[in-house]
Amino acid sequence: MPIHYPQHSANASQLHREIPAPIYSSAYQPLTTQLSIEDLESELRVGDVIFIQSIPLPFRQVSLVTGCWCNHVGIIESVEDGKAVVAESTFPFSRRTQFSSFVKRSCGGRVAVSRLRAPFGVIEQLALRRAIQQRMGVVYDTGFNLNSRRQFCSRFVREVLDEATGIKIGEIDTFAQLLDRQSGINLGFWRAWYFGRIPWQRLTVTPASVLQSPHLHLIFDGVIGMQTGGVAASKNVPEPRLHTPQSESTRLAILGGKAQL
Repeated sequence: MPIHYPQHSANASQLHREIPAPIYSSAYQPLTTQLSIEDLESELRVGDVIFIQSIPLPFRQVSLVTGCWCNHVGIIESVEDGKAVVAESTFPFSRRTQFSSFVKRSCGGRVAVSRLRAPFGVIEQLALRRAIQQRMGVVYDTGFNLNSRRQFCSRFVREVLDEATGIKIGEIDTFAQLLDRQSGINLGFWRAWYFGRIPWQRLTVTPASVLQSPHLHLIFDGVIGMQTGGVAASKNVPEPRLHTPQSESTRLAILGGKAQL
């Protein structure tokens, strides 16, 4: 099924050449390329990596630190009868989500889809599903620690693809390396988030790093579902407001939308 754009159309084999490259210069800059959820969903395959722009304050702060619009990522576990299911690590537990529901959470409808350059056959798909199932129901890691027993989105996607294919997507960084790359970042939020002591040498992996992995090629990067439940426009998202978490429960409440942002 061809995918239709305002100025032109493209089939699935042309998408990665004709869709504009991601924009990394602004955390909240939208693209003009628009596509319906249904048309994009019809082109998805198991193993495709889905990037969105999540609204809660900690994720907006992640975008500021990485200099990239995307701050949440999931992976397609299954596609049946034209309906795709996304596996994701999110608050409070890792879970499965319908693709349409997943992308409607994205600010301004901004979505990107990337696909492994390497072949992804039946063996890899089965291995992916096993890896995902082993990580279902794991508590979300609010500390973004690559070595914790908990889970967070980019770690989840990186690990299930590695287990299924042996391919590692996304670069591992320390917090110090991440923050050193962006000049002028106000560290007030992160000092508060980590109760006064930022763990500078903690290892992590970010959605931006996964998006920029050379092992993936871009299938789509644009705006979808603007009239079907997505946030109306990214400019309407409130500016980050510092909220000092006094405990782990408060930190979880912020992620769950139970505390004022």
